[in-house]
Amino acid sequence: MQLFRQIDPGTAALVGWGVRVMLLSPNGGEGASRMAERIAGFGGVIETEADIFSCVDAVAEDSTGFGLLVIECDAFGGLEAGRRVVSMLGQAGERLPVMLISKEVTEQVFPHDSNAPILLRAPLSAVSLRVGFEHALRDRLVYLAA
Repeated sequence: MQLFRQIDPGTAALVGWGVRVMLLSPNGGEGASRMAERIAGFGGVIETEADIFSCVDAVAEDSTGFGLLVIECDAFGGLEAGRRVVSMLGQAGERLPVMLISKEVTEQVFPHDSNAPILLRAPLSAVSLRVGFEHALRDRLVYLAA
């Protein structure tokens, strides 16, 4: 007996349907708009900030909460600047998945600890962004009932 399970490609591609994503990236950057489009293609709702402190304030003050923070570190001083943002959020009592994207990353890291940031190498490929996005939201995935 063979059993076939049809997967609707329209809903299967939307990993993070409705997840609010804060993107910390400089204004006017072509890479930021491309990244925002890709994340929106996964089902994420994008909000962008260009200033580190405005980003931390927006994440900490938002009552409905963000599901993911994506930081383009190279525009703000490298990987260490991204780690400082994660530290500031921790001091503010915020815990959410974080993806740090930098040219300094030699090996991409997908940690088991949900409090540790995901490290992605720049320039970002569509595949690494997809894997990072799925990994960041691994505890939030909702499967559609057949």
